[in-house]
Amino acid sequence: MKPYLKRAWAEVSLPQLRKNYSIIKSLNSPPTEVMAVVKADAYGHGDEHIIRCLADDCGVKYFAVSNLDEAIAVRGFCPEADILILGYTPPEYAHEISMYNIIQGVVSAEYAEALAKNTPEPIRCHIKIDTGMGRIGLKYDLPEDCAAEVLRIMNIKKISVEGIYTHFAAADSDSPDNISYTDRQEKFILDTYEILLKHGVRLPHVHFMNSAAACYRNTPKSTLARAGIILYGLHPDAGLPIPDGLEPVMELKAVISQVKTVKEGTCISYGRTFTAEKEMRIATVTIGYADGYSRLLSSKGEILVHGKRCKIVGRVCMDQLMIDVSAVPEACSGDIVTLIGRDGDERITADDLASLYGTIGYEVVCGISKRVPRIYIE
Repeated sequence: MKPYLKRAWAEVSLPQLRKNYSIIKSLNSPPTEVMAVVKADAYGHGDEHIIRCLADDCGVKYFAVSNLDEAIAVRGFCPEADILILGYTPPEYAHEISMYNIIQGVVSAEYAEALAKNTPEPIRCHIKIDTGMGRIGLKYDLPEDCAAEVLRIMNIKKISVEGIYTHFAAADSDSPDNISYTDRQEKFILDTYEILLKHGVRLPHVHFMNSAAACYRNTPKSTLARAGIILYGLHPDAGLPIPDGLEPVMELKAVISQVKTVKEGTCISYGRTFTAEKEMRIATVTIGYADGYSRLLSSKGEILVHGKRCKIVGRVCMDQLMIDVSAVPEACSGDIVTLIGRDGDERITADDLASLYGTIGYEVVCGISKRVPRIYIE
C-alpha cells in the first residue's frame, strides 16, 4: 500500500507550528502560559500529531478541548498535561472526568452539584463566568454576586475549583466600542477575583485571553493565553493583521485528473450554470465538497496551477471540480494543484476562501473532511 492516496490531501508543517507557538509565547509575559486549544481535531489539522508536537517539542502543559471524548484523546497523548473541557459534559460522565484527571468547565452551581452526585472522587474545575459573550457561564450584573456564586460552588463537596475564566466576544475588533466592551469584560472577571481574594480565596488560574487577546491585548493578569486559531497561523479576524511570523500550518493539495479542450457553447458541471463563451482548456481536479471544499465556491474560487491562479468554472461536485487552465498551457493530468497554500509567488489562504462565501477561516480548516489524509512535514 502507498502511504496515502494522492488524490486530495492536506500538508501540515510541524516546523511552522513550533514557530507559531514560539511567537505566541514571546507575546505573553510571565506568569502567563500558553494553553493550546486543540478542539475539533486541532482545528482540522489532526489532533495526535499536533498535540504530540506541542507537548514533546514545545513543552506545552495546558490544553483545551470541547468535550470529554476530545479530552480523553489528549490524555492518551499527554499523560501529565492539564486538560480543560470548555464545553458541556453530561453529569452522568462525571466519574470519567475524575478518572482521567480532566478539568471540567463549570457553568452554574446546579451543574456542579449534578457532577458531584455522579462521582465518588473529586472533580477538578474551572468556573466559567459570562461577562458578555452570552453563551455559557455564571451571569451576574455585579462582581460581588458573581463572587458569592463562586464561593457557593467551592463549598460543594467533591468540587475542586482551580480557576475562573471568561471568553471575550469582540477582542478581534479594533472599533472603539468593541474595545470598550472587552475592557468591561476583563474588568468584571478581575473585580470578581479581587473579591475572592478578600475572602481568602487564591486560585491558581484566572484566564480570559483568547487568540485575539493574545495578539492584541495580552496581559500578565491572565494566567493562561488560550491560543486557538493563531496557533495554526490564521487570523482571529481577517481584517486585522497578526504578529509577523505567524503563518498557516496547513496547505490543501489535489491533482488534475484530466485536461480537455472544449468548444464555445459547452456546458460545465451540474445545472449548466457555466457555458463556455469561447474555446477553453478545462482541467478536472480531484477534490469536492465531500472533502470539505465548499460548493459555495462554485464559479468563485481560484486554484493555483504552476503558480498561476485558475478560476473554478461551474458547480463544485461531491468529489471533483473543474477549472479554466487556458492560460496554463503546460497543465496536464497528474499535476499537483494548490487549493490552500503557496505556489510560486501566489498564495491562497483559508481566510481568502472564507471571504468568498461569507464565513471565517476557522470553518474552512475545520471543515476539511476526514477522508482527506493529513501529511505531516518536517
